Amino acid sequence: MVSLQRTSPAAALLSWRQVLAWRLNRQHLMEPASRRALVDVAERICGLHAQLMTSAELTLWARVKDLKRTDVSKALWERRDLVKLWAMRGTLHLLPARGFGTWQRALSTYDHYLRDHWLKYFDVTRAQLEKMSAAIGEALADRELTREELIAEVARLTRSKAQAEHLRSGWGSLLKPPSFQGRLCFAPSDGQNVRFTNPEAWLGGYEKPDRETARLDVVRRYLGVFGPASNADLARWWGITPPRARRLFEALGSDAVEVEVDGLRRWCLESDLAGLTAAEVDKNLRLLPMFDQYVVASSRDAEAVLADAYKPLVFRKSAWISAVVLVNGRIEGVWRHEIKGKRVVVTIEPFERLPRWAGPKITAEANSLARFFGKDLELVKPSG
Repeated sequence: MVSLQRTSPAAALLSWRQVLAWRLNRQHLMEPASRRALVDVAERICGLHAQLMTSAELTLWARVKDLKRTDVSKALWERRDLVKLWAMRGTLHLLPARGFGTWQRALSTYDHYLRDHWLKYFDVTRAQLEKMSAAIGEALADRELTREELIAEVARLTRSKAQAEHLRSGWGSLLKPPSFQGRLCFAPSDGQNVRFTNPEAWLGGYEKPDRETARLDVVRRYLGVFGPASNADLARWWGITPPRARRLFEALGSDAVEVEVDGLRRWCLESDLAGLTAAEVDKNLRLLPMFDQYVVASSRDAEAVLADAYKPLVFRKSAWISAVVLVNGRIEGVWRHEIKGKRVVVTIEPFERLPRWAGPKITAEANSLARFFGKDLELVKPSG
């Protein structure tokens, strides 16, 4: 355990206002980045949640000045600056190609799919899963295949059509282990058909650091943008148990320290203490999309981030995460948009009355969204 006495009392005692201001600044939610820094932003915030591609695009729209609707797809499919795969928590992400090996090797430490209850649920044995994963890597070594083509090739390589049929799972559950292992990523679709390839082929190779070194590097990156964080925060984001998360924080040694944020114990990088202590925010309002990384990795037990009464409106059933209204870094409402012909209709639903200065900022955010979609704006917001 790292003692609070390793830092000065002033540095070790922080407020949530300081923490939220620091997170906003680190995530380009105070000062947007330029379009040419698109990949830098994706790298800074530990990738883009891509269960919905629109959410990934809008996560960057919120942080990149004058982003165009086509910028993300060009970075992903044309320049190959981003890689789409099943990553943290088994959810789809876009990760930067630069340094991809660190992410892949960290993901290779996942072992939950080797546990008996997981294997039983998906009706496979460990040996069968390992054989399928190896066959997937071989099938995709120098090709881009649709799911149907991949199933046929895995059936040929394993000599088991029955086992290959498991890959038809609607959520891609049995495609996730080979994704974690660096044997599968997404390729451009063939019409309506998703295609897969091998990341080695897609990127032309990449460095492969030691697995534990890579995982600790990911933890440092996480703290460097989402800290100060609790064991439960890291556990939820990475998809492990809180005790394992604590061991990872402790494994950072002198790089990480424990601090108090309004009385709550949290971990942060020692190198970030000065910035956290000096952080300030005033009259900052942002509209963040569904599944935004700021919200996904937020401290859900802190009332200063989101009042308990409103958590069901943000963290919804089936792991859906709402688009949110941020006021000085605190989640103060939800919003939604709908494309209707030449218009984009933006509806704002604050939890409580917003400050007077918020109105013009909501309008500016909504106008920026309309420009991104190339639509006229219809804004629906509460009176007053």
